[in-house]
Amino acid sequence: MTERDSQAKVRITRGKFNGINTLADERGVIAAAAMDQRGSLEKAIAKDKGSPTTPAEMSEFKIQVTEVLTKYASAILLDPEYGLEAIKHRAQHAGVLLAYEKTGYDTTTKGRLPDLLDHWSVRRIAEAGASAVKILMYYDPDDVADINTTKHAFIERIGAECRAYDIPFFLEIVAYSDEVGPESSFEFAKVKPLKVQKYMQEFSKPQYGVDVLKVEIPVNMRYVEGSQANTDGQVAYTKDEARQYFVETAKASRLPFIYLSAGVSNPVFLESLQLAAEANTPFVGVLCGRATWKDGIPIYAKGGAKELRKWLEDQGVHNIQALNDVLRQGAKPWWDFYGGKDRIEVVDPA
Repeated sequence: MTERDSQAKVRITRGKFNGINTLADERGVIAAAAMDQRGSLEKAIAKDKGSPTTPAEMSEFKIQVTEVLTKYASAILLDPEYGLEAIKHRAQHAGVLLAYEKTGYDTTTKGRLPDLLDHWSVRRIAEAGASAVKILMYYDPDDVADINTTKHAFIERIGAECRAYDIPFFLEIVAYSDEVGPESSFEFAKVKPLKVQKYMQEFSKPQYGVDVLKVEIPVNMRYVEGSQANTDGQVAYTKDEARQYFVETAKASRLPFIYLSAGVSNPVFLESLQLAAEANTPFVGVLCGRATWKDGIPIYAKGGAKELRKWLEDQGVHNIQALNDVLRQGAKPWWDFYGGKDRIEVVDPA
């Protein structure tokens, strides 16, 4: 995407520059909603409904969320499997990202290796109306070389494909460790900041062709001293230490980055972003999914699309507007990551 040093202008190809701008608001902040959940959403609806979720129900849920919430978002992230119809229902101003990876990962093979959707390519994603391609990958920077080399090569191939079609590549990374334990554990909370820092540094390298990193909050708010999410007093970091982890991880990135909500509640995600703002972290926005709409799942399961829509127009809108309030306080325009618009030279792809 870029050629960047302390003196020269930053060169960004026309398609990538226009694509990122399409996904950002008038300030240059990416205030995007995520609705590309598949396996997890299917299971959640089925659990509350008491019967299997149909493809039509998956599509219907995504249409309702997209139609209501994109009025207040700069973009929507969807999937090609159940989300194509929802694209037609988004607000006119909202850009579109499409997921390129299969949902979940193969649990029978060590390494949580990613895979791509069988019937899709970057060309087909662009033709479906997307302004950017998104990939989710689980990554442990301290894993064995064979697993991580496989993942590095995987991302390099996607980066090359996105370069060929001059479309932005958003890489979402989720840290884990088979050795330390579950991502929700106190033990993992202690090592999470360094793992996030390491992966932000790694995937900022130009060989991957990534344009925007979609990264985790570097701390688990459940274990931040004095946070709303800390209900039992178990502390992995003080608030000052948590703020410092925001600073240190941000320094590791040479690319604009946005935060993902990772399934936490809306109040917890808002508190996370407030900490990021207090630390003057140069994040350029969010791609927020379940924190905004997940409490509507049982309402849909019991009452259908009509009841979901009523909930979305009330609580869902409240959630996303509260998120936008925090973004106005803390998020920076994406071009400011490169020193401002005047430092960017838009060029045609080679």
